[in-house]
Amino acid sequence: MSTTVIIWILTALAAVVVVLTRLRLRGEQGAGRYAVSSTLLNLHTVCGTLAWIAWVTFLLAGEDTPFGGPMAGIVAIGLWWVTAICGLLLLMRWLPSRGRHATGATTDSWSEGPGLSVLAHVGLVVGVAVFTGAYLTGAV
Repeated sequence: MSTTVIIWILTALAAVVVVLTRLRLRGEQGAGRYAVSSTLLNLHTVCGTLAWIAWVTFLLAGEDTPFGGPMAGIVAIGLWWVTAICGLLLLMRWLPSRGRHATGATTDSWSEGPGLSVLAHVGLVVGVAVFTGAYLTGAV
């Protein structure tokens, strides 16, 4: 499988992670032990959307255009890293709580426990690392 195909598959999967995270955590419906900051969720969504737009534009634009130049790639990868870090911070809602007044984790219809969230956001970090490596080696 060529590097280009892998990059496009990871790009599609990254978009799915951003959209599904937004859908899963809308309102007060998110599973976990702690409430999630709407600011963090909004930052994840906005940066993820902008990262996807910038990255796809970078991949499709010619190298001789401003949208396909080195700075466009750096901006897109920077936005991807912000999105990935926000995603890891969103996973903190699953940290165990202790103490006399601690409550159990709330669940939702998506899954039992944090497995889906961990898979998605650790996968996003790996995907962004692949994007970064592909950019630094000139594969994209």
